[in-house]
Amino acid sequence: MSIPELPSAELRAFDATVRAGSVSAGARLLGLRQPTVSAHIASIERAYNVQLFHRVGGRLELSEFGRTLHEATSQTRRGEEQAHELLVGARSGYEGVLRLGAIGPYNALPILAKFRKAHPRIRLRVFIGDSVTVLERVRAREDEIGMLLHAVDDPQIYCVGFRRQPLIVFAHRAHPLAAKPSVLLRDLANQEFVMREEGSQTRRVFEAALSAAEIKVKTSLEIGSREAVREAVAQGFVLGVVARTAFVPDERLTVL
Repeated sequence: MSIPELPSAELRAFDATVRAGSVSAGARLLGLRQPTVSAHIASIERAYNVQLFHRVGGRLELSEFGRTLHEATSQTRRGEEQAHELLVGARSGYEGVLRLGAIGPYNALPILAKFRKAHPRIRLRVFIGDSVTVLERVRAREDEIGMLLHAVDDPQIYCVGFRRQPLIVFAHRAHPLAAKPSVLLRDLANQEFVMREEGSQTRRVFEAALSAAEIKVKTSLEIGSREAVREAVAQGFVLGVVARTAFVPDERLTVL
């Protein structure tokens, strides 16, 4: 029995459906009609006697085989995207594309501004996310470089230190500590803080410093981004901590 040849259009339809979450959304992603995408997926399942999705109510859930196949189609798609970028770059006179992942724009953008002046023919793509995702993208070679707040103990990853940066504690201007001409670490004892979620490197470093000084504070609110921490403090929620480079001045706030 001969093995049927599978057109790349059918694999693209499957990959787009997984990425978009539904057949209709996958069709919009590809600029095709929904019946066409459905037919492509059905063709794969029929030709190879496999089930790619479980139909649960109105939702599609990947089967175990479907997850394995999607890993392969994702690699193929990334290869096609890279090839397309190379061709576009050649036509446009660019010398290449540099992908960088960072946990925030504050440290990355000043470096990239200097890089851009030195290498104006290289296009830059920047992904902003949490440290776990940035590291995963470097491991998967989706990004060439990652910028984190900590070194990584991984034989696949080469790390080099860039600089040290202090953390600052900030408060609403009406907070009692805001009236003090200077604040010592021990003045933070039993104060209430809004903190980033567990896993935040800023939080880890700050709590390690408090522990070393045998100082305990209260976490009254956990929240998922630097911007949210800043706004929570500005709304009167207790104290916040952030890297100095990431602090955005606000007339409602003061740095202790």
